[in-house]
Amino acid sequence: MSALGWLTQPAVFPWVALVLGLCIGSFLNVVIHRLPKMMERAWRADCAELAGQPVPPEGTYNLCVPRSNCPGCGRNIRALENLPLASWLVLRGKCAGCGKPIGLRYPLVELLAGLGAAWSAWHFGFGPAAFAGMLFIWCTIALAFIDQATGYLPDDITLPLLWAGLLFNTAATFVPLYDAVVGAAAGYLSLWLIYWAYWLATGKEGMGFGDFKMSAAIGAFFGWKLLPLVILLSSMVGLAFGVLQMVAAKRGWDGAFRFHFGPYLAIAAIVAMFWGQPIMRWYLN
Repeated sequence: MSALGWLTQPAVFPWVALVLGLCIGSFLNVVIHRLPKMMERAWRADCAELAGQPVPPEGTYNLCVPRSNCPGCGRNIRALENLPLASWLVLRGKCAGCGKPIGLRYPLVELLAGLGAAWSAWHFGFGPAAFAGMLFIWCTIALAFIDQATGYLPDDITLPLLWAGLLFNTAATFVPLYDAVVGAAAGYLSLWLIYWAYWLATGKEGMGFGDFKMSAAIGAFFGWKLLPLVILLSSMVGLAFGVLQMVAAKRGWDGAFRFHFGPYLAIAAIVAMFWGQPIMRWYLN
């Protein structure tokens, strides 16, 4: 059997996807940590330029440079200390240099990326849908964690994700291209209308424009027919987390449980990707 034939076997492909997902998860941690800082640097440079002020010199900072290091002691992280999930377990969640705890977010992102990829491989089988599903899961993990930490949903992720959904569906990977295009437009407009209705009713902003773009990307992947389910599920997830926030506020933990809308959309979209059609059939019957 050829290497590709071996890889496509149902008993093998999910395990390969799991390992790949764990590695991608390690990179997602870099994206989650660095992309907001890169955006802030770009904004400061743009503001200085518009104000006619000299742009303050800053060292190279991107997704590749400088090397990852411990925020506590500044020690560079060696390759063997950067193995997905395994290194965190071996080091018992602490820096090998200063012993400062390593945040639980790092292994959690790696685990979610690995399990999501494995489930996509098992659910769809070897083919475009599995790889599209993996890409969607990885991007929404990054978006959810960035939004939760900073309130940003970066265009650098939402817009390429939107275009990726349309490109995958040129071959009807999930839905026909027509449904994907209408889904992208409907995804954006649905939250845009909710935003303005809430603003007119309360004078406050209920969500950011990044949520519109993320919803458009979801529509581009899965079409307009699943959008009502995604919005309903995201609202239900939001309600559950809202109750958690209320309980936290009563116990004096208010700052520990503040959630943005991006994570709700991410959870709802992943549920819809795997189980949306059965849920819709159950509901309509």
